[in-house]
Formats: sequence, structure tokens, C-alpha cells
Amino acid sequence: MDIGKINRILIGHDNVGLRSGWFLASIQITVPVQGRQYMFPCNRWLDKDEADGRVEVEVYPSEIVPIEKLINYEVSVVTGDVRAAGTNAKVFMQIYGETGKTEVIILENRSNNFERGATDIFKREAADVGKIYKIRIGHDGKGIGDGWFLESVTLKRLATKTKESDKKKKKKKKSSDEEEEEETKVEEIMDVYTFMAHRWLAKDEGDKELVVELVPDGESALEENTYEVHVLTGNVWGAGTDSNVFLSIYGVGRGDTGERQLKRSNNLNKFEKGQVDVFTIKAIDLGELKKLRIRHDNSGASPSWFLERVEIVDLKESTTYYFPCQRWLAVEEDDGQIVRELVPVDEAFVKKDSENDGQSLATLGLEQKAKSTTYTVKVKTGDKKNAGTDANVFITLYGSKDDTGIVSLKASKINKNKFERGKVDEFTVESVDIGDLKKIKIGHDNKVVPYEITVYTSDIFGAGTDADVFVVLYGSDGICTQQKSLCLNKREQRMYFERNSVNQFIVELEDVGDVIEKIRIGHKGGGLNSGWHLDRVAIRRLLPNGKGSETVTFPCERWLAKSEDDGEIVRELVPSDIFTEKLMKDGTLKQIEEEVEDPLEVHTYKISVFTGDIYGAGTDANVFLNIYGDLGDTGERKLSKSETNFNKFERGQEDTFTIQAVDLGILYKIKIRHDNSMFSPDWFLEKVEILDETTEESFVFLCERWLSKKKEDKKTERTLYEQSYDGERNSLDGSSLSLSSQDSNANLKEKKKSSLVKAAEEGALIPYHITVTTGTEYDSSTDSRVYIIIMGPQKVQTERLWLDLPEGKDEFADGSVEKFSVWGLDVGEIKKVEVGHDGATPESCWLVEELTIVVPTKGVMYNFVCKCWLARDKGDGLTSRILNILDADCVNIGLKILYEVTVVTGDIESGGTDASIFMTVFGSNGNTEEMQLEKNGDRFERGQEDIFIMEIADIAPLRKMRIRTDGKGTRPHWFLERIILKNLTNQEVATFTYGEWLSKLKNAKGSLVCEMPAVINDEQMMEDTTYTLQVKTSDVGGAGTDANVSLILFGENGDSGTLALKESNKSNKFERNQMDEFNFSDMLSLGDLCKVRIWHDNKGIAPGWHLEYIDVKDSAMDKTFRFQCDRWLAKGEDDGQLIRELACANNDILELKERTAYEIVTVTSDREDAETKENIWIILEGKLGRSKEFLMENSSKKRKFERGATDTFQFSSKNVGDIAAICVGHCPKDGKKSSAKADVFWHVQEIIITEMELCNKYFFRCNVKIPLRYKRRDYKVFECAKVTESFASKARSLVPVKYETIVVTGFEKGAGTDANVFITIFGLNGDSGKRALKQKFRNLFERGKTNRFYLETLDMGELKKVRIEHDNSGLAPGWLVERVEITNSATGVTTIFPCGKWLDENRGDGLIWRELFPRY
Repeated sequence: MDIGKINRILIGHDNVGLRSGWFLASIQITVPVQGRQYMFPCNRWLDKDEADGRVEVEVYPSEIVPIEKLINYEVSVVTGDVRAAGTNAKVFMQIYGETGKTEVIILENRSNNFERGATDIFKREAADVGKIYKIRIGHDGKGIGDGWFLESVTLKRLATKTKESDKKKKKKKKSSDEEEEEETKVEEIMDVYTFMAHRWLAKDEGDKELVVELVPDGESALEENTYEVHVLTGNVWGAGTDSNVFLSIYGVGRGDTGERQLKRSNNLNKFEKGQVDVFTIKAIDLGELKKLRIRHDNSGASPSWFLERVEIVDLKESTTYYFPCQRWLAVEEDDGQIVRELVPVDEAFVKKDSENDGQSLATLGLEQKAKSTTYTVKVKTGDKKNAGTDANVFITLYGSKDDTGIVSLKASKINKNKFERGKVDEFTVESVDIGDLKKIKIGHDNKVVPYEITVYTSDIFGAGTDADVFVVLYGSDGICTQQKSLCLNKREQRMYFERNSVNQFIVELEDVGDVIEKIRIGHKGGGLNSGWHLDRVAIRRLLPNGKGSETVTFPCERWLAKSEDDGEIVRELVPSDIFTEKLMKDGTLKQIEEEVEDPLEVHTYKISVFTGDIYGAGTDANVFLNIYGDLGDTGERKLSKSETNFNKFERGQEDTFTIQAVDLGILYKIKIRHDNSMFSPDWFLEKVEILDETTEESFVFLCERWLSKKKEDKKTERTLYEQSYDGERNSLDGSSLSLSSQDSNANLKEKKKSSLVKAAEEGALIPYHITVTTGTEYDSSTDSRVYIIIMGPQKVQTERLWLDLPEGKDEFADGSVEKFSVWGLDVGEIKKVEVGHDGATPESCWLVEELTIVVPTKGVMYNFVCKCWLARDKGDGLTSRILNILDADCVNIGLKILYEVTVVTGDIESGGTDASIFMTVFGSNGNTEEMQLEKNGDRFERGQEDIFIMEIADIAPLRKMRIRTDGKGTRPHWFLERIILKNLTNQEVATFTYGEWLSKLKNAKGSLVCEMPAVINDEQMMEDTTYTLQVKTSDVGGAGTDANVSLILFGENGDSGTLALKESNKSNKFERNQMDEFNFSDMLSLGDLCKVRIWHDNKGIAPGWHLEYIDVKDSAMDKTFRFQCDRWLAKGEDDGQLIRELACANNDILELKERTAYEIVTVTSDREDAETKENIWIILEGKLGRSKEFLMENSSKKRKFERGATDTFQFSSKNVGDIAAICVGHCPKDGKKSSAKADVFWHVQEIIITEMELCNKYFFRCNVKIPLRYKRRDYKVFECAKVTESFASKARSLVPVKYETIVVTGFEKGAGTDANVFITIFGLNGDSGKRALKQKFRNLFERGKTNRFYLETLDMGELKKVRIEHDNSGLAPGWLVERVEITNSATGVTTIFPCGKWLDENRGDGLIWRELFPRY
């Protein structure tokens, strides 16, 4: 009964019983319907023997506080009359109306609700939301028989309405009479809404949803909509999460979906690094979406989660909303929050950038920040005994427009251990648009629940144990508790678990839900009497409503002993029966005993462990195994008692073990490790085979690797996947490197590629290599997360590219040089770069010394000398800075093309390797340097296909590939099946097949190097041949040598690699005036040869050698190439060089004639008005002069220069040499001045000119309109953009040249080096090979000194780069190189290569080699 405003209260007691006196402090009465809270202070005794002896008192309110006004709702829920319709789960509901929404209302009362065919009525107070347009009802899916068939819901809204006249009276001075009058004029209104459901809310019925949204009957305006949610996990290290993720979607003025758990993904393992998970959420149409809230519950082994973004597709409207995040939801990362509110980007922006996968994320971050409010929440725990808590604390902030939802307070900024007595903890809560703060709700989850565990030890001889007994409980859906020891100390271990004893323990463990599906119980096996015969275990827990308890019995009746039964000391037990005691309404105790229906089966698994048959393969360490299936895992079990051998895990041995475990389903991986104990723990594991004896299914897990702290990658734990498993694989350390093979056994068509490989294929992302140098001033370092944003023209920019430090490094240290490779959007020409960090505190200051960005796909390197602080309390207080590309030093480093590389290792025993693998690729336009193929933890293993991206020089079309291994490591042999290179620019695929061992032992020739021809479109690009070499030693005194001679042949298809001249037709090689013949079969023909590089190692008594000439015969071409030398290769003769480069004498025949022919190809643009009916004229300007005018005539019969056409013309002319530029004009056909109309143009795209004698091609990129003019003065000039030099032309220019090489050492302290220094010079026509920089009796490379050297090679053309290195020998090998200057003595052209960097293992980036590029 509503009595209106409370004026006073009467309170008292009947004074019955001992100590009936009562000191009453105060009374608080809350009336939600009125929106008032009354405080009645009393502070007096109600006691016959105290004060005035009264036991009854009238109290008046001291203050009336306004609170949120609530109204009454009556909810009638009808459960359907179908089999198993009822539920024991926790049912909740939320009401949405025109003025807002209620909080979540829990529907439960003391009776047993929601039984089949029943109608349950609940009365609840909640916010007045006006006219109701939808409700959401569901349950939490917990308890036995949680599935629920909901028939309908009837909702009565009991509101009050005040008349107009009364509202006016409120403005006057209120007397008590007026207020009474006001109260009498309140009308009560009742609105009734019916919601028909007639559907299951069950995990295993219908659409398997546990939540449904309903609209009132007769409301046709609102319909159910389906939202497809794409959750993209980031690609940073450790980005994936095992936690449960929850999502709420909010519409503009149409409410929200409420919090939904994201359960059923398109992927078996959700939220993994770089993965896209797709979920479906059904809800009443929200209209336009305005925000979403996403969180996780911080559960699981690795809860931290880096969320890239969420995309939501409104299937009704076919609209995609794009919610970028790019932040951690993690306690230990970023700001410690595990909930984020995200706003969508503008629709126009989404349309513009849909192809580019979200470019401008800095603006989105700004937009996000602008729309969100950051709240700092300080929580003070009271200073009383036991005031602190270890439970999970959560808070909800309620605003005038919305609330934040449940926010877990996980990461305190002040204290590591939160909520301790007397402490203040500070947290950050971010939220989007909740309006003015009205109230907060704070609480904790009381997460641990008590279990009463009763352990029955059997009554047989020796049944008791003194060992440490532990237990793990498993609920449904794989939820399990931590492993818990039942005894607290050794004394308890000795007291409990005696023969025929019953021991009871009350332990607090994580809540695994209402159903305990299995338990794992075992002991650690220590002590004298560790063997234990367990009869059974009973676990009792309180019912959810606290009205009774449930006892589950797990029978065992087996030994847990190493010396009894099967030797196992861990058992998995399934329940046999459940005994329930329920307190009924009438106060009686109802007892129900029932057998468990369909308990999980216990399967027997036979495990065969094969130790490899190689030296030292066996181990004496303790081995542990965990088996994973799609239904769960066994937990880690020790492999203690082999059924086949007394001494386990010996070389070449098979050991068999039996494990019993609850059905794991289909096995897909195992984790196997040893504890590195005993004298010889190193173990070479060949494979593990597991037979499920119940289903007779067999599973094979190949290893063929060491588990050792000393060998291979020094790991003693391996994760092995089943041989035929084709799902996603993560490497052991969880890094799942973005380029590593995640699916090594899938067939070629169905290969699952990493998201990075896919993005590179689509051309959306390109690699950026970033080097960051931190300053050396005090406090320069930072442990904040550093990012970079690369900006192109017209606001095109990459997302925030995080530069995450590798494992083991936690800061950008003073003076450190850190290198990163990141993938970002291709922004075209770079205009600006933003660099910054996320440190918010004054301590997170950072001094950036230098920033280098290499863009391999553009062939440029930008170097910024920054020397600026990024700090709140230093300089200008900015933690991010935008650098203009004009301030950078720009260096041309040569264009690289992205290739997708697929390496297939043979499925042959021991086919995998841990040796270092190197690759060189040859094309018709040059070759790459030798590149290492990174092992990345688990690549190049037996039967695997490893896919990754590499940057390869623009040398296509490809001709051949050379693969070399260093033959080192514990598994030096490798069976290479084939390698596939796919050019991601033009999609051309080249296959290189070997199908043989690379091994000193297993290869017939003991070879560690192989060469494979490219096969493109089923055509082999190179022929097989035999090379016969005839080496003539001169007839000069002392001409012969005993040294070891080697050479390399160079031709139009690359080089031969190093050929050692060992087996001659003469017993004593290289004697005076002798001809030695050497045969090299199974070679790939290099085509026409152009040069030979020959050298010897200066060993033997008289190593000096005078070489007359070399003849090389190619059997496939039936052609002999002569290389004349007539010089010494000797330290004490000629110029003292031991290495010579010889040009092919055949090329001298090609004399350049004065006259030649030019082929001119014009490409007219493919656009409107591009074509012309008139003539075009052209003049070539070359290094030897200027050509005459060539007129390219148009005729009515043979039309030229049509839209999109390519036209070819040929002219005879004097040779103008290398063409530098062309002049192009457009003139009338009839030659009349009147025909030259002003508005006639020819739009030319490109002109290509080929000099027909040497076949050099010159490319001119025009893309311009040329106007029709009568006078020859009006023309356009185009400079040559690219030259493709023919092999014949290159061969002609190969004349010996002396290069003067000057090396300048820096002036800093310790700049000089005592190490041996080497240099390699690279030019357009090849390289010099690695040359030692030595001079007799000279102390070279001293501080501040300049050293000069002369190297003779064949002309390398324009110099492109220099590689300078040292061997780190000597006392002080560290070296500061200032610069290198190289002068071509034939032309006098000097090229300067600046360096200014240390080559020192202990400084900067620790490199002892540098690649230097020229500055002109």
C-alpha cells in the first residue's frame, strides 16, 4: 500500500528474552517508486533498564535524499509444455523503452522456477523506460538440464501519473495540506505487453542461442535483424587470447544487443594471432550503429588480447560498420583495461578505404578519443582486519544516457596487489557518451566456491600413502580448476590417506559450473610409502540457491603406484551417481539419488615413443607428455613405466606406455618435454605414435629433433602436431610468427596462409624496415610502446605500426639500435612520418637520436637525424612528432619485388634440418646476393610446406636458383623437395625442383650446394650441359704452382658458383707450359660466357702462378670461349694480386660500326582524344651526337597512333651511342601551316627505342599531350627513364680497370681496428667478389687515418653499393668507418660511400658489416 510521503515512523520491540535491550543508531528507508531515501537518526537505547526505560520510539526524518525513481513491473513467464522444457539455469531479463532501458533484472524467487508448463510471476522494481518496444530474456547456461523452452512473457508496467494542476502547486510554497492534496491526485496506469517466444534457449537445440530479443505482440514496425560480427585479432607477438569474449552493440536511439558471449566462431580455436573470427548475433533492429563495447573475462592461460578491429555487417541493410581498436585488452599491457568501447568510422571513409584495409587510423584514434571520456577511479579499502579481497572486483558507472557495463578493475596503477587493507588503488575506465554520472555499482564475484572433497582409501594391504595428493575438477566446456594439493604440509600428508580411512577436506576452488564431468586425482610420488589404493572420491557442493547440497561420487578402486597395476600415479575419474539433498518449502529434506546418464567414457591410450638411432640419442631424464584432443587434454603425465624396456628412452628403442584418460576425441597435438635431469639428459626423439584402444584409431606425431639444452635450438619441450592435421599450428612459444608456416601439411590448393602472406598477395600491405637509434644522454631510454605512422599524399596513411621489442628486451635502452620489420599500407610516395610512444607518465621520456626507414618495394631508404625528446616533461612536452620527408637523407638502394616463397621439405626420415640455409636467385637481369632463409623455430621440418614472403631484386624473368646449407647444427642433413617462387606483382610462378639430400654423408657427391633451373609454365629456363676447361700455364720461369686454384664462370644466365680445379687429366697440375683439362658435368648452361674470375689460395712451396689462358667448352652450345690472361697471380710479381678477372676474347670480334638501325616503338594512351591522324617526328640525342629527324608517317590505309595502339618503326642512322634524351614533335601530314589546328593533340604513353646492333633498350615514360604544330621549334623533350643493357653490350664493356679504393677511419676514441678487412664492390655490370684489403708491413685502419688500395677487376659500370666488413679478429676489432671513396682510374669518376657507423659487436646494432650506398 502506497502511503505517500513518510512523515514519521514508530519503532520498538517486545522486550522479551535475555539481553533484550537494544541501542538503535539510525534507520534508513528507501522508496524507489517515490525516488526518495529517508534517514531517521535515533542514537538511543530501547531498553527497560537504560535511559528513560522506553522500548518504543517515534522518529522523524533528518533528511530526504532524492534517488533514482523506479516503477513496479510484474513479469509473467510461461515455460513451454514440451519434454525437458524446464531449466535450472539463472534467468535474466532487460526491458527497453522509448526513454531508456532498465538494468539487467534477475528472475528468481524461493520456489523452483521455470518448470515444464509452469507460469512464474515476478514483481520487480526498475527504471521507468516509457513505452516498451522490446525485451531481452535469456539464461547463463549453467546447471544440469540448462536448456529452456520459453513459451511467452507477459509484462505489466505499473506507472503513476500526476495531474497538471498538481504540478503547478509544486511551484508554490508547499504546506503539508497541499502535499496531502497532491498525493490524492495521482493516477495509477497499467500497461500490459505480451511477448510470444515459443522457442528453445539451449546450447543443443534450435539456433543454439541462450538469449533472445522479443517485441510486443502487434508491434510490426520492429523486426529481428542479424548482425555478422568479424573480430580481427592483431598480428603482434602474443596477440591471441584464451579468455571468454563478450560484446554489446549499440544503435542510435534503438537500444543495444546487451552483452553477448562470442562463442561459435568459424575457427575451432578463437581469437588467435592474425585471425579473423566470424560470429552471428540476432537482435531487434538497432538502426544505425553508434558504438560497441567489447571485453574479456581475463580467464584462461594467456588472457592478454590485442584487438585490431571489429567489423559488423548489418545483413538487413547490407551495411558494414568498421570499429578500429588497435589496443590491448590486457591487465599487463597498455592502460590495463580489459574492456574497450569503440566507435565506427564514417561511412564514407569505410567506402573509400574498404579496399585498403583501413588506412588512416591516426584520425580514427583521434575520433575515438574525442567521443570517449576517461574516468580515473580511485578505490580505498578500509583499514580493518581482513578488509582486503582477492576476488575479482568490478564496477559499473551509470550516466544520464547509458552505463559503462561491467568493468573489471584488474590493473591498479599504484599497487601490484590490489584491494589490500588501508590501500588506495587507481584505475582507468574509458567510455563513450554515457552522459552525466548519476551513480556507480561496485562489487566482487566471490569467485571461489567451497567444495567438500571426501577421499576413501581402500582396505587392502599397503593401501595408504604419505605422498602429496592433488586434485583437478573439470566442468563442461573444458572449464577446470587449478591443481590443488589436499594437504597443507608434510605432517598432514603423514596423518591422512591411511588404509581404510575416510578423509574430508573443504577446499576453495574456481567455480566449474553445476556439472562436474570428471576429476583428475594423483600424487607426486615422493616419500617411502607413496603407493596408494584409492577406493573412491565424493565431492559435495551447495546448490546454487543455497537450499541443500549435491554429492557426486567418482569410483576408482585402483592403485596409484609406480610398482603396482599399470604404474600410473595419476587417474582421471568420471562420476557414477549423484546424491542430492533439497530443502523443500514445508521444511522437509528431500533426498534424491540418481545415476549419471551418459558419463564420459574412459579411453585407454597406448603410447609408443621412438628414440632416434643416432649417437647420444637416449636420455635418462624424466619425460612428461600432455595429449590434446578436440574434447580436452590429459594433463601432463610422466612417462614412468615402459612396458617394453627396463631402461627407457635408449638409442633406437621403442618404449610403450599406457595412459587412461577420459575420451579426448580426435587427437591433434601433443606436448612432450623432459626435466633435463641426470647425467645425459639430451634426447633425440624420432616420433610418438598413440593408439586409442577403444576406437582403434592411430595417431602419428613426427619429431626427428633434439630435446636438449645444448643442441639445436636448445629447447627441452616440443609441441608436435598429428601428421595429417591441417588446422592452424602455433609454434611452442606462442609467437606463431606471422610468416611461419601455419599449415605445413595442407595440399597446395587448400593451403592456409598467414594473414600477412594473404595481405601481401592482395598488394594491400608492403614491408617497411625501421631502425631506431636511442640517444645516449641521461634518461634517454623508454619502456613505453613505440609506434610509427607513415603518411602519403592526400591523407593516405598507414595504421599505427607498433614497434614491439623482441622477447627478452623490455626497453629502448640508451645508445641502442633496434631494428623492426613491419607491414603497413602502401601509401605511395611518402610525405611525412609520425613517430611516438604511448607513455603517459613523466618517467616514460625518450630521446630519439636517429630513425631510418627502408621501403624495399620502392628501392629507397630515408634517414632522419632527429635528436629530439618525446616526453611529457622535456622539450615541448610532445610524446609524438611528425617528421617531414624533405628533412630526411634519401638514398636509392635498388628496387625489390615481393615474392611468396614456398619451401617443401621431403617426407623422408630425418628429412628436416636445423642447418643454416642460403638462397641465391638468378634472372636474365642479374642475380640476388646470397640470402638466408630464416628457420623461425619450426620451418624446414619433415614433410612440411613453409610459406613466407621475401624481398628479391628485380631480376625477372628468373633462370635458376642456388641453395647452399652450411652443413652445421645437430641435424645438418636436409632433404629438399622443391622451392616455389611466386612474384606477387605479376603472379608469375617459378618452380625449382631438386628432390635430393643436401648432405656430406647422404648425398652421393657429398654436396651442400645445389642448382635448380626455373620451370615457368612447364618450360625449363636453362639447359643442362658439361663444361670442359682447358687451363694453360705459361712457358715462363717459375710459372707453375702447387696452390689450390678455383674459378667462377660468368655468362648471360648468371654464374657457375665456385668451381675448384681439383681433378685434372695430369697427375701434377699447373706445371710450366702444361695444359690441364677439367670436366664439370651436370651443370646448367650459362649461355654465352663473358668473364672468368680465377684465384688461388697461395698455399704450397712455390705458389706464384703465371697463367696464359683458359678455354671453356660448353657441350650443349658446342661452343668454346677463350679467356686470355698472360699475367702472374703471385704476391711477389706484377701488382701482387692472387685474383684475376678475365674477359672473353670472343667478344672482341664485335666491332662497333658507325651506322646502325633503331627500332622505335610508340604506345598511344588508352583514353579519349589520345589518337592522331597526323605525323610524328623524333630526334635522338646520344653521347656520341644527335641523330637526324625521323618522321613516323601516318596514312589513311595503314592508320597509326590510334587509341591504345602500339606502333613500330625502323630507321637507319649513324650510331649516337647511349641515348640520353629524345625530342618528339607532332606535325601535319600535308605539311601545310593551315592544317596545324590548335586543339589537335597526340597523347603518348611511352616510347621504347632499341639499338639493333647491340640490342640495348631505352625506355621513355611520357604520359603527355603533344600539340599539333607546323614549326619544328615546338616539341617535347623526354629523358631516358630506364635502360636494359643487352648481354652483348655488357660483354663489350668488360675491360680491365684499376679501382683506387680509399677507406677513411673515424676520429673517435678507439675508432681503429686490428681485424682483417674485406670489401665487395657492386656495379651495374656485376661485382668484384670479396677482396681482402691488405698491405705488407703497414698498420692499417688506425684512428683518423686514410688508407689507399688498388683493386683490378673488369669494368663494373656505374657503382651501386659497397659492402665493407671485418672478421672480428685481433685485440680491438671494433671499427668506426667514416667513408669509402672509389675511383675508376680509366674514367676518373669518383664515387663516395658515406658510413659514419661502427662495425662493432658491442656497439649500436652489433653488426660487423655495412652496406654503403653512394651519395652524388
